[in-house]
Amino acid sequence: MPVALHRPIRHLLVVRFSALGDVAMTVPVVDTLARHYPDLAVTMLSRPAVAPLFAHMPPNVTFRGVDLHHDYSGAEGLRRLFRELVADGVDGLADLHGVLRTHYLRSMFFLSGLPAASIRKGRRAKRRLIRHAPNAFYQLPTSVDRYARVFERLGFPVTPDFRSVFPSGRFPALPADCGVPDKAPHELWIGLAPFSAHRGKTYPPDMMEEVIARLVAFYPEARLFVFSNAQEASAWRDRWETRYGRLLFTGPRLGGLGGELALMSRLDVMVSMDSANMHLASLVDVPVVSIWGATHPFVGFLGYGQTTKYAVQVDLLCRPCSVFGNRACRRGDYACLTLIPPDSIVNRVAEVLQHR
Repeated sequence: MPVALHRPIRHLLVVRFSALGDVAMTVPVVDTLARHYPDLAVTMLSRPAVAPLFAHMPPNVTFRGVDLHHDYSGAEGLRRLFRELVADGVDGLADLHGVLRTHYLRSMFFLSGLPAASIRKGRRAKRRLIRHAPNAFYQLPTSVDRYARVFERLGFPVTPDFRSVFPSGRFPALPADCGVPDKAPHELWIGLAPFSAHRGKTYPPDMMEEVIARLVAFYPEARLFVFSNAQEASAWRDRWETRYGRLLFTGPRLGGLGGELALMSRLDVMVSMDSANMHLASLVDVPVVSIWGATHPFVGFLGYGQTTKYAVQVDLLCRPCSVFGNRACRRGDYACLTLIPPDSIVNRVAEVLQHR
């Protein structure tokens, strides 16, 4: 049901604090909103680290990064943040997070007579799907769809038509000392994001190495880039970089999220788990071969603009068993991942590259 509006919203606050993949999925909707409603001022409120996602937004979008643990901690911090936002002219709230902090912010908007709408996460339908309830196994709305519905209830219907965070046809510069060479004409660049926060969403690294070996054999002139944090890379970096001379772990040498996006924008394909890197690659218009274990695209977290045609998964009666992949495997063997043959991933990569 649309929110009752006593006066038009002129300055909309959009809130999503975490996690990185979820914040990334707000970008197509916020960008489309700003372009379709150029007279609407939009302030995107999130954590400072995600600012590069919004660096190339239309001019009516302002990003504001806030530290909720120090500068605006607790109820008093949120009240102070609310007063500052209203003083800046904010007169409406789109809550794309739906957690305790944002509910508190929304209550302050409501008590001040300002319109606010919050995401409806569809938790009941997601629970039914992972519990394998009768007639519950079907495609649920994506996060992007759910975000768009929040704006619609505030009187701003949008159908995302976003392509990339970067201007069309332009590759942003990479950090000068990042160690990544210039991309040669007709050279293939393949990204790999083989890790995730949960075992139920992580393809076994020894099997991922088989994928790497096959890719190197099929595409000997290709460059492979592994996107990971320092902890994830520690066990495999030396081994993989030594064995495969054209493979490089990116790590901190890219200077953060902005550099990662810049490198991703040069890729021909990304191979990723159901993780934030799948969403980041989607934001720079790169096709993704996604690998799914305990989770499932039907829950609604497939990358924006991606297709299940390139989603690698096996059909098991126990799948999906988790919305976020954070539950221990009831079977104990993580068959949802170990039964995925490396060749099936490589074959999907070949399909993508044939159409590039």
